[in-house]
Amino acid sequence: MWDTFLIAIALMLILEGMMPFLSPRTWREAFKKLIEMGDGQIRFIGLSSMMVGVLLLMLLK
Repeated sequence: MWDTFLIAIALMLILEGMMPFLSPRTWREAFKKLIEMGDGQIRFIGLSSMMVGVLLLMLLK
């Protein structure tokens, strides 16, 4: 189980690092917009992201 968890973390880090590596200016602008958002909006984005992830896991299993 730990192997699968570490693989998932590694893939997440790779995907998270692609945007600032490939397009730092766009990443910086997106980050500035994120800072201007309210807590509710950020929570909604986080919840939506988690739900999509759970749905993908359910479809793949």
